Amino acid sequence: MSRLAALMPALLLAAQAATAQEAAAQVKQNWFEDPFFRISAGLPACTMPEGPFYTAEERRAQTHSRLERGTSCWLAGKCTDSNAYRYDKPLAPKVRAALLAVPGVRKSSVWVVIQRRWVYLQGCVPSAALARKLERAARAVPDVETVVPDLMIGTRGKPPYRVAGQ
Repeated sequence: MSRLAALMPALLLAAQAATAQEAAAQVKQNWFEDPFFRISAGLPACTMPEGPFYTAEERRAQTHSRLERGTSCWLAGKCTDSNAYRYDKPLAPKVRAALLAVPGVRKSSVWVVIQRRWVYLQGCVPSAALARKLERAARAVPDVETVVPDLMIGTRGKPPYRVAGQ
């Protein structure tokens, strides 16, 4: 048996391991456990947002800026907690309840992401009036700092948010 033939199994295993590591690096996860949930599914053709899912590389790139943004709220005297991201999990059920109380919300397809007291509304609504009502409802929840209404009217066109699977 030639030396190359003897090395082939080891080379094949090394190539498979490298391929597996590369594939694992591309898998997206909610590394920071940011609240992400769906409020309604009334417009089934609405494109689902990506949500707070990142590859391992994207996570590494975001870690430093998240540390800065999380403490800047406290340093500015706008938060009592030294990390604004710690507000997010307790805010999630309050934001969900406020949005579900908006008349007509079930006729839309809306997802919510909460990061450092910012509420991102993503998805599709049947009217601009409903989008405004949802934004006002989320904004009225105590401890919500900002609401970003990334909502489309209807289901046609390019969504103003990152899309799942891309």
